[in-house]
Amino acid sequence: MPTGTIAGDDAPALEPIVAVVIPALNETGKIGRVLDKLPRDGRFEAIVVDDGSTDGTGDEARAHGATVVIRHEQRGGVGAAIRDGWKEAMRRERPYVALLAGDDQHEPSELGPALDTLLAEGADYVQGSRWMRGGKVEGPIGHRSLGTRLYSIVFSVLVVRRVTDATNGFRILKTDILRDRSVNIDQDWLTSYDLEPYVLYKAIRRGYRVVEVPCTVRYHAKEGYTKMRGLRDWWRLFRPAILLRTGVKR
Repeated sequence: MPTGTIAGDDAPALEPIVAVVIPALNETGKIGRVLDKLPRDGRFEAIVVDDGSTDGTGDEARAHGATVVIRHEQRGGVGAAIRDGWKEAMRRERPYVALLAGDDQHEPSELGPALDTLLAEGADYVQGSRWMRGGKVEGPIGHRSLGTRLYSIVFSVLVVRRVTDATNGFRILKTDILRDRSVNIDQDWLTSYDLEPYVLYKAIRRGYRVVEVPCTVRYHAKEGYTKMRGLRDWWRLFRPAILLRTGVKR
């Protein structure tokens, strides 16, 4: 029986199995588009983490059907927002969590095929890739094309596993990975862009089955397409694999 359907008039709908965590900072006009495009097959629910927005992002998320909206009164960083979303998903006992950008960078309709791939292959973690066959980029990417490719090469060397698009935020993973005692997402240094590569690195090195799937990344030049700022934020992407590989961090 498909998840989310009703068997008979008196049978309750089954619970969602994937909590889609969407961190958002001042994304009015975009967060509604993201939520409107989420799959409606019953397997997914949306947890939006409003990380200190001043433009009504949380209100728009509620109006467009977010299951849960978590509000940070002060900006804590994208890693802190993701972490709170993951913890809410675990509290709700969802077996899987997914990530989407709150700025309409990803294509939510691709979550269904990605989940199907994860289940069919018995995988623990699905990582989206714009650079593998079937993936694509829409809109002007500029210098980020070189940066994301270079990062993925360095990450692959450090993790000893080829990953074609390690910076991509589109992903689905088992919540059991987050419960692994060697995966400590509560560390103070994981409040920004560090958290996602930290968990990807840990998942691979711990022997979880990680597969890549093609996905779309869309850049909205007229609306602003990234909140990353300079070398500091690129370092936050690079440092988890470096620090873990050298044993400086755990």
